[in-house]
Amino acid sequence: MSTVHLSEITKQFGSVTAVDNLDLTIQEGEFFTFLGPSGCGKTTTLRMIAGFYYPTVGTVKFNDRDMTKVAPEKRNTGMVFQNYALFPHMTVFENVAFGLKVRKMKKHVVQEKVSDVLKKVRLEQFMDRQVSQLSGGQQQRVALARALVIEPDILLLDEPLSNLDARLRDEMRAEILRLQREYGITTIYVTHDQMEALSMSDRIAVFNAGICQQVGTPLEIYNQPVNDFVAKFIGETNLLPVRYEEEEGERARYFSEEMDGSFYVNRTELNIASYDKEDNLSISIRPEVIQISEKYEDKSNVFKGTVTLVQFTGEAVHTMVKINDHVTIKVTELNRGPATYLKEGTSVYIYVPTDQVRIVPQSRGDE
Repeated sequence: MSTVHLSEITKQFGSVTAVDNLDLTIQEGEFFTFLGPSGCGKTTTLRMIAGFYYPTVGTVKFNDRDMTKVAPEKRNTGMVFQNYALFPHMTVFENVAFGLKVRKMKKHVVQEKVSDVLKKVRLEQFMDRQVSQLSGGQQQRVALARALVIEPDILLLDEPLSNLDARLRDEMRAEILRLQREYGITTIYVTHDQMEALSMSDRIAVFNAGICQQVGTPLEIYNQPVNDFVAKFIGETNLLPVRYEEEEGERARYFSEEMDGSFYVNRTELNIASYDKEDNLSISIRPEVIQISEKYEDKSNVFKGTVTLVQFTGEAVHTMVKINDHVTIKVTELNRGPATYLKEGTSVYIYVPTDQVRIVPQSRGDE
């Protein structure tokens, strides 16, 4: 296992800066995820760790060893690609054994290692089958086994589940996490899927436009986003421009033109992100924290609106509420049966708790 240190990394392709001044340390045995939209720099960063790209500026280290210009085959990393990159003319055994044979290991050692890893990915009964005869999920397991069998110091996964259907993705998330825990291997995972990142990671780095916006645990990223990009990219949120008005004891007041009213927010690090005076601000309100009722209650952050749409998704019900004909707020509640669903056109009040919102600066530059 290795610790990965990325120091002042910049990668340029001609005039395009794919990754800009990245400083990051990934701990030994950590499941670390690079998350962001297409073209944000996450796969480029993974490929610099693998050695497929060299940084334009900066240093890549595994533990204390400088790996910046070391060839990929000398880094002892295992890579799982989005398209699996299996050899279709080979059997499962031959695919998994390929890396060991390249290393010129003895035949009985190859047999032992391949058999062991295929048991761990639960494919031992398919050892002699052509990979072209396997399902997508089984092919994914073969790709994992091939990466793990060489006993790499670092496991790299580049959107490995994007070609699978939703149910199979859920199964493979659990399988990858089980294997990572069993091997205790430093794992770096690239995805644009927020659910994968939140449910699998020890820590997450959120990328946008070549810049790492925030690094933190899933709880930190979701509950304490540093700016509006992170807030809206991780999960769902109601994001409204606001401006600071004043402090009132343990709370601060921010005005929203769209809501034609003020929000009261607790003055804590959890509820107000760090920002500069010149920053434009937004309030992030997760749909699940909002309370909705047909009855008015006299307290802060209560707004009157009209139900415009009710969406049933099985485990949850999403209710869209239009406020002042200017803005629609999304409210999410657990499904408690049809009798609890509000009807379109119903007048309602939404209540936004002062301790469950977050003021964030608006990110600068292109998104």
